Amino acid sequence: MSETTAEVSALIIQTLLANPKVPRDIDGGSKIVEDLAFDSLAVMNFVMEIEDSLDVSVPLDRLADIRTIDDLAACIVSLKHGG
Repeated sequence: MSETTAEVSALIIQTLLANPKVPRDIDGGSKIVEDLAFDSLAVMNFVMEIEDSLDVSVPLDRLADIRTIDDLAACIVSLKHGG
């Protein structure tokens, strides 16, 4: 069964909330760098964790366009559907 953007976004948020340093009031519109205070290394580590859990690889050129949790979820769904 393929995941929807909302389902992937919920999984990303669940994964983020496992980190005690992440604010508790995040949602799909939360900005990964600004709202979560992730530096570039933290973003890469986080994306690798999501890639592993969802068995997908996000190319670096696509990663540059991702700003929010929903952006990341939409990118992952697109990649899983052959985009």
